Formats: sequence, C-alpha cells, structure tokens
Amino acid sequence: MKSTFVLLLVMVFAGSTALAQKDENKRIRIAGQVMVEILNVPDDIPQELLDKAECVIVLPSVKKLAFGVGGSYGRGVMSCRSGKNFNGRWSAPSMMALEGGSFGLQLGGQSTDFVLLVMNSRGADSILSTKVKLGGDVAAAAGPVGRNAAASTDISMQAEILSYSRSRGLFAGISLAGSTLRPDNDGNERLYGKGVSGQEIVINSKVPPPASAKLLLSTLNRKSPSNRSDR
Repeated sequence: MKSTFVLLLVMVFAGSTALAQKDENKRIRIAGQVMVEILNVPDDIPQELLDKAECVIVLPSVKKLAFGVGGSYGRGVMSCRSGKNFNGRWSAPSMMALEGGSFGLQLGGQSTDFVLLVMNSRGADSILSTKVKLGGDVAAAAGPVGRNAAASTDISMQAEILSYSRSRGLFAGISLAGSTLRPDNDGNERLYGKGVSGQEIVINSKVPPPASAKLLLSTLNRKSPSNRSDR
C-alpha cells in the first residue's frame, strides 16, 4: 500500500513537471514568433542598434491589471551573444520575469509584447545576477524606431536598456522606468530539468538550447549574426 502511494506521488510530480516544462517551451516559441513579427514591421528596431546589442529580452503578452493601483506582470526569455566578450552566436534562452507598478486609474487588462535590447555588458551582468529596477539600477529608455533613427540620436550611448512595445498592432519605443526585471530561476529549472543560473545558460553555454528556441535563435542569428558594438 505504501509503495503504491509513493509511486502515485512520483507519477503526479512527474506529470506536473512535464506540464510546467511544456509551459516554458510554449513561452519560448511565442517569443520567437513575436521577434519575427516585430522585425518585419516597416519601421522596426533600427538594425544598427540590434547589431550593437549584447542581449535581447522578449516578453510576450505582458498584462496590465488592476483598478486604482495598477500593476503589470510578464514572463519571457533572454538570449545573449555567447561568450565572455559577447561575440558568439545567440545563446540558449534564460527565463525572465518583468514586474512593475503604477498609480492612477487603469481600465481593462491590456496585453502588450515587449522587446528589450541590452546594450552593454554591465547591463547584461546586472540583469543575469539579480533583480534590477529599470531606470534605477540600470539606465533604461524608450528605444528609437525606424531605419534612420539610430543615426539621429545619442540615446544608445546613454542607456543600458532600450525598450520597445507592440500593442493592438502598434509598435513603438516605450519607457519601462520603475519596472523590475529579474531572472526566473524556477522557470529555468523547469525548462532544463536542473538548477542552472542565467549566467551559466547565456554566458557559459552550460546547457544546449531547447528545440522550442529554434525560431527565436535562427531569427536572431540571421538578422544580427555578429556584434558590432564599439567596445
């Protein structure tokens, strides 16, 4: 009887783990679709900025909720150019979480896709190590859009993170100042089946990318195969 109960617990745990892993893989696949769609927008992320980015964070369907005291929550993925100098191919994804609050009346539960470009190694190291406040712990700004936008602004020289959004078909740079971004270590464990940190995933290449990341990584490697930052 006892052995049957233990076996039942093992089966339940294995089933719940498989479902959780399925959710993470689904999120990665959706992130890949978002990246493809955004990079196909006529006035999208300037190529010059994408080529200078060390990492890209994709947060599909971030929810804005609540009445009176507003808040937002979203989960997504982060991929960096592999290697200590960020000069390799785009890495396996590390799971990330975005959280934020605001005050004032907010109606409805609007859903927004976000793409964040991490422009230097300090920003990447900070995000991969701990929970950071955008606009506080790391400098963040709304990213410019359009093919010539990067040439007409020095924003990329000042900000560590450039943020973009897509909501209801509209694509634009948006400020996420005040929001917090953190590694989703539980999500990484569910995805890879073991405890592994963001640094180990995207910098040290300790785990291979899951099959669900094929679209995301092939898109990034095709659109921006090499790091053209001024470092």
